[in-house]
Amino acid sequence: MIEVLHPGLQTQLQDSGRWGWQADGVPVGGAMDGWSHRVANLLVGNADDEATLEILLQGPRLRFARAACIALVGAELPLTLDGQSVPAGQRLPVPAGAELACGRARAGLRAYLAVQGGFDVPPVLGSRSTYVRGGFGGWQGRALQAGDRLPLGPAGTAPSSITALADTSPTLPDADRIEPVLVVPGEHWAAFPADVRRAFGATAWRVGPQSDRMGYRLQGPALGAPALGELLSEGVAFGTVQVPPDGQPIVLMAERQSTGGYPKIAHVAAVDLPLLAQMAPGQRLRFELISADRAQALLEDRERHLALLRLALLETP
Repeated sequence: MIEVLHPGLQTQLQDSGRWGWQADGVPVGGAMDGWSHRVANLLVGNADDEATLEILLQGPRLRFARAACIALVGAELPLTLDGQSVPAGQRLPVPAGAELACGRARAGLRAYLAVQGGFDVPPVLGSRSTYVRGGFGGWQGRALQAGDRLPLGPAGTAPSSITALADTSPTLPDADRIEPVLVVPGEHWAAFPADVRRAFGATAWRVGPQSDRMGYRLQGPALGAPALGELLSEGVAFGTVQVPPDGQPIVLMAERQSTGGYPKIAHVAAVDLPLLAQMAPGQRLRFELISADRAQALLEDRERHLALLRLALLETP
């Protein structure tokens, strides 16, 4: 069991998402930065879809009632165990009774805390992900609060004696630069005028303050509308870039709605979704158009890299 001494800012349980219920209006949800979530689970020997604690900007302070192995991956957070600084990005043993404290992010926005054996909370519609708007999933359908006691699953054994792997950290955005974000053309790309398409790629967009797990609202010069008339609502995906009537693009994120009726100018390449998920309000970005084939190749490279990390753990005595 883990006791929450201080909850941090919107710390909540997330896994790989609640698939198969979008037709009923239930969003997929799940970890915003799927790469960091999966690597954290990998380091402690969990399955990819085991629930982790998604930590937003300011981390929690936790007391472990029993010994455990943990890994924290994602945003750079200062991490202490009983007041002593310990490294993130690797597997760490936590003695029974110890206090783990996560500080404020120095780079990036979200970090993922995996515990060997996972969190023993009941799945809702096939997932342990928290859906705060719906009030279900995760721990009592909400972010953590002080005094919560999170049950843990059976610890099992570590995947190997190795505690750290090279190249497990995500690429974190640099707050002082305009970060490139790869996109592929959306369904309505060709319907936008040529000057609008050029402006979409040339503008240094800023992540707006109203951005959240549902969508990132970008700020910049208003984009003109395509000559499409009224559109029917249709399915949307993680990374879909819509252009509403005010011309300010919205990038749909993990907790997006099931359907949308705004023109879809582009779609963020899956390989760059973790980077986007680590961008805080105020971060500047510029879209870089690539082909769907290139986006697929980059994603396959990322998956091969994860497979090599998993193999390195399995082969290390």
